[in-house]
Amino acid sequence: MTLSTRSILLLLVVVVLSGTVFFHLVEGWSWIDAYFFTVVTLSTVGYGNLVPATVLGKIGTTVFIFTGLGIFALAIQQFGHFAFLKRRRKAVEPRRETQE
Repeated sequence: MTLSTRSILLLLVVVVLSGTVFFHLVEGWSWIDAYFFTVVTLSTVGYGNLVPATVLGKIGTTVFIFTGLGIFALAIQQFGHFAFLKRRRKAVEPRRETQE
């Protein structure tokens, strides 16, 4: 795993943790509800069963969406690129063995 991949993964973990703590404290949700809302919001699924009720929660959610969504998309892109390179490497290796 490259340094940039680790950095993106760490950043994603920090965003999920900070969102979970924020919603737990501001909205008074349980830890699991706050975590669930954070992940559902970041992934843009948005089930709608949890909705921020406080002004601070609503403002925090919009900030969280703008910052977190970019980080989440970057992580998905990075892991997709990693999987593509891994598949490509596997496809090229048998050709090298037959050429030797």
